[in-house]
Amino acid sequence: MQDVNSPHSIDRRFTCAPMMDWSDRHCRYFWRLLSQQAVLYSEMVTTGALIHGDQERFLRFHRAEQPLALQLGGSDPNALATCADLAQTWGYNEVNLNCGCPSDRVQNGRIGACLMAEPTLVRDCMSAMIERVKIPVTIKHRIGIDDMEDYDGLLNFIDIVAQSGCKTFIVHARKAWLQGLSPKQNRDIPPLNYELVARIKHERPDLEIIVNGGITHLEQSQTLLQQVDGVMLGREVYANPYLLAGVDSLIYGKDSPIPSRLEVMQAFIRYMQTELEHGTRLNQMTRHILGLYQGLPGARQFRRIISENAHKKGAGIEVVSRALAAVEGENHALPHSQ
Repeated sequence: MQDVNSPHSIDRRFTCAPMMDWSDRHCRYFWRLLSQQAVLYSEMVTTGALIHGDQERFLRFHRAEQPLALQLGGSDPNALATCADLAQTWGYNEVNLNCGCPSDRVQNGRIGACLMAEPTLVRDCMSAMIERVKIPVTIKHRIGIDDMEDYDGLLNFIDIVAQSGCKTFIVHARKAWLQGLSPKQNRDIPPLNYELVARIKHERPDLEIIVNGGITHLEQSQTLLQQVDGVMLGREVYANPYLLAGVDSLIYGKDSPIPSRLEVMQAFIRYMQTELEHGTRLNQMTRHILGLYQGLPGARQFRRIISENAHKKGAGIEVVSRALAAVEGENHALPHSQ
């Protein structure tokens, strides 16, 4: 029987990063219309929010979003094991532990990048989750924090965590400076070091190593995939989501037609119509599509019409129709279900 924690359980050659306030279920459904193969990740959910809060709010997803991973924030092995069990019960394909977020808010709860200073605790957290569930348990972290020795510190962290049985390490190729830099600055100021991540893969070939940070196009992804097992893109996918339309053919070698932007919008409109009927506000969904026509004539007007109108009380599909007319012409066809 295949080891469910082997890197081959899910094909992570291309993954979309977990992003707080961005990669919610509406965003993920939209992304899935562009790529059938990319692995999607939830926003980070803390163990406390899951155990004591509204589980349906945090865990609900559309089955079309799969393959889908739930990212957890926490540092208590028992709580993380409980939440991993919830993820498996709800049908997620993977559980991921956040050891990369540098914000003060999560540091105060011993969540995120600060855990890189406690590799044995992280190992124990991973062990507890792996022992509890059958789905893969993975980790996302930085190449280091503060004054940690870049390579030796990273290798030590990975080797200790790997004692848990974890095989998949998603590595943001920047350090996190927990003192002196804001979370936003930590996404840009520390220099990228892809070579360090590639060296880990070379010296630990039995591990699945996925690189994250600063990747902006598929050609760059293909180059990095010659040195590591997978790539993870975040902000670029959100700002320019049509990049995903080329993933299945260029990264996975699938012989499938690339959907047009209009085809994607027509499918998403059907989704939005259903969600509107269940009380979801239009702007909760349309905020994720603003970059779809980036660089094309009419894109600015498309964004303006949505931004100025989707938040209004009672706003419906007619707002999206007007925005589409700005880029696709007045004769664009909406789904028959309208």
